[in-house]
Amino acid sequence: MNPRFAALRNPLANLILTVLPPTRFFPLKHRLLTLLGFELGPGCKITGGVKFYGRGRIAIGAETWLGLRCVFIVAPDAPVVIGARCDIAPNVLFHTGSHRLGDSQRRAGEGYSAAIAIGDGSWIGTGCIVLGGATVGSGSVVAAGATMRHGDYPANTLFAGCPAVAKKVLP
Repeated sequence: MNPRFAALRNPLANLILTVLPPTRFFPLKHRLLTLLGFELGPGCKITGGVKFYGRGRIAIGAETWLGLRCVFIVAPDAPVVIGARCDIAPNVLFHTGSHRLGDSQRRAGEGYSAAIAIGDGSWIGTGCIVLGGATVGSGSVVAAGATMRHGDYPANTLFAGCPAVAKKVLP
């Protein structure tokens, strides 16, 4: 992608997802976002009000549903990769950046970023926060309102809480 055009990618995507009806025109949204440089698998559906910030890579797998008002804050060196056949509920935040703990003069110390990966077939509930460094295994469920911190979360498991912990192994 042309570097001058790259700065317009997210504002244009955000405009498209604001103007078009929230739960209609999925093929048009898919085509326009792909032209802007987003990596979207076939049949991926992105609803309205989704917002993209930062210049990092975002890849969303085939037949994945991305719910209303999800937010992506993605650093250039830390992609967000969501697998195929995932369901991402409304108001989920994906944020790849954070800070190390600083001294008493400024607690938000040196900034850093880490990738986020959501395995195939997973379901992320409404209002979840997925932070940089979180890797959610395939077929997992993250209960509404959970916070996924940096770490590897096993496949086929139900997670809940803040911070999220394993509650049940799923069949």
